[in-house]
Amino acid sequence: MRSHQRKAPPSGGVAPTPAGRESDDSLLARVGNGDRSAWGEIVERHLPPVTRYANYVLHDAAQAEDVGQESFVRLMRKAPDWQSGGASVRTWLFRVALNLCIDHKRMRRADPLDTIEDMPDTEVDGIDTILDLQRSVRTAISDLPERQQTAIILIHYEGFSGAEAAETLDISVEAVESLLARGRRALRQSLSDVAPDLLGAK
Repeated sequence: MRSHQRKAPPSGGVAPTPAGRESDDSLLARVGNGDRSAWGEIVERHLPPVTRYANYVLHDAAQAEDVGQESFVRLMRKAPDWQSGGASVRTWLFRVALNLCIDHKRMRRADPLDTIEDMPDTEVDGIDTILDLQRSVRTAISDLPERQQTAIILIHYEGFSGAEAAETLDISVEAVESLLARGRRALRQSLSDVAPDLLGAK
């Protein structure tokens, strides 16, 4: 039987760095010493996926940009004290973004006048089947519990490994697998009429 103890990815959770590309830890160390060019590289690498994740969760481009910017403000403050060998920069940023998204969603529920931005209007002559399917999938994912939703997005849309998703959610790899299994079952059920083969066999 597999252990339920949390399994750390190799090298303290830092994803492999492509040959010839400086590691995030190295860049962040330079940032901590005031190197603006290093900060530009960090932003270029990670701001687009973090903002994309927030937009997927919040359905609001403006709020997603706020989440992305605030995540990087916090990373900038963290840079002088950043310790390599712990969480990777990517998983740290996504964990911060996740918490900020949760805060935004709670604020929405507290304000009955606030509304969630609708998906782009696809009601044009001859509705595009692919766009219609994307809207159905996005709605179904949005209806999942927050942690299942995040696990699905990180693994299937952002290319995270199970270990990276576990680091982001601060849970075990086994717990991530459980979230994925439950999320996939829920999605198969809700999308059975429009995309029965979307996630394959259970």
